[in-house]
This record gives sequence, C-alpha cells and structure tokens, in this order.
Amino acid sequence: MHIGNLLNTQIEKIADLPFYTEGPAMDSNGNIYCSTLTGGSILRIDAQNKITEWARLTCPNGQIILPDDEHLICDNKPAAIRRFNNQGRFIKNEMEGYCQGIPVYSPNDLIIDSYGNIYFTDSIRNKGKVCFLGTDGQQRVLTSNLDYPNGLVLSPHQEWLYVAESYRNRIIKIDLKNPENPKVFAELPRHESGREQDNLPDGLSLDADGNLWVAHYGMQAVHRISPAGRLLSSINTMMPFTSNLIFADEQTLIVTGGYGEPGPGALFRITINLDEY
Repeated sequence: MHIGNLLNTQIEKIADLPFYTEGPAMDSNGNIYCSTLTGGSILRIDAQNKITEWARLTCPNGQIILPDDEHLICDNKPAAIRRFNNQGRFIKNEMEGYCQGIPVYSPNDLIIDSYGNIYFTDSIRNKGKVCFLGTDGQQRVLTSNLDYPNGLVLSPHQEWLYVAESYRNRIIKIDLKNPENPKVFAELPRHESGREQDNLPDGLSLDADGNLWVAHYGMQAVHRISPAGRLLSSINTMMPFTSNLIFADEQTLIVTGGYGEPGPGALFRITINLDEY
C-alpha cells in the first residue's frame, strides 16, 4: 500500500510483551512507560531495558507524565482519569464517569496545557467527545458527535487541539476559542482493503518544527504532517497495529502497539535520519 515518501529510519524493538501496548511516556530520569489496557498494568522500562510493573489499574490507556513525575492515566473501564505519584501510588481521580454532568464512557488519551488544565478524548462511535478539566475544578465538553476521537495534542502556542478522529480517518483541528466547530486539518492515506478498521489514526505527537506525527493503527505506519496539513513522509513501523508515539528526543520516537488485541504487544524505538529534513 502507498503511505507516502518513506523516511530513512533505524527501528529497534525494545520489548516483546504479552499485551498490546498504549500510552508511551518518559519520566525525568529517562525511564519509559507504557500501558497494557486489558493487561491492567503500567510498565516501566529502564535504560537497561529491564521491565517492571509500575502500577495496576483496570484498563489503562493514554497517560502523561508531569514535571514532578506524577502520572495522569486514562482508565477505560471505570471511565476515569487517575492521578498517581512518582512511585506508582494512586492519589485521586481527576474525573470519573461524568464531565460537566454528561456521561463519559471511554477516556482514551489526554494532554495537559502549560497551566495544568487537562484535555481528554472520550472514544466512542459517532457521539465521541473532547473534554476539558480545569485546575479550578471547571469541567466542559468542548465538542461532541465525533466518530471515535482518539489521540490529541496541543498546537505550539496552545491555541488549538489536533485530534485524531479514527473512524473518519482524519485529523481535526479544534480552535479553543470556538471549540464547537472543529475543522478538518488533514485527511490521511487509506488502506487499499477499503475496511474502516484498516485505517484508524490513533496517537499524536508534535515535533520541534510544529509537524504533526500520527500513529496510524491499521496502516502499520507513522506519518509526518506539515503545519499546513500536508503529508510529508511516512515510516513503516513493522508493527501491524501501531497505537501511539512520543518523542524521546528530537530524532527518536518511542512507539507502542502490537500484533493483535489483546496481544501480543511490543515497544519500539525509531531513530529518524534528520538529514532528510
């Protein structure tokens, strides 16, 4: 299948795991973390690639690590966003079951702004939502009626959100001053099979130049998209279900996913050849 100009990369498998993985994150000491969804655990992988279970949840998905190394984690089954300290001990729920009095069904991924406010996706078909939790306790549903909103990331100046709308195989752009009317930012390559489940953009990340990187679940790919919404290049991850990604540094991606759901899973490190930029 054609997925765009392929970047020159070095792909290293960090770990084979029994469960499909999600929620890549890195702490201030360089430890890598991932969630295992139905495996119920957050795993930590140290510099020697030693794997330990860091915390237990019900069905953990997206997570972020704060400057003090606390974790915010989406826990799907109880429809909660949970806060853990840097030792993996549960502190409190930031949200459970409802946002602004409206039911939340499946919190999937989340991001935090420079003020500490939380944005997260509620991933369901046709009536999915993007929600806001303020540091002052304010809760808002920013936009709804999305077809499985998934990964999300803030723009460099935090004026808008990029959100992967999985079952429409596109990235939308939400103006935070007018969030009710999202715009299409980029349409993504489509799998030749024509089946929806062979597309499904998932996790998102932003590089230092403002390019958007997309984990394309069904396409075994990571795409790089310009700030204008143009597909620049792609990476064949060699992992059939590519779920999410973060930058460990300017030229290194940590990528989660696996070979089936609920497993097996894997974790990859991809080094990008910057000469192609």
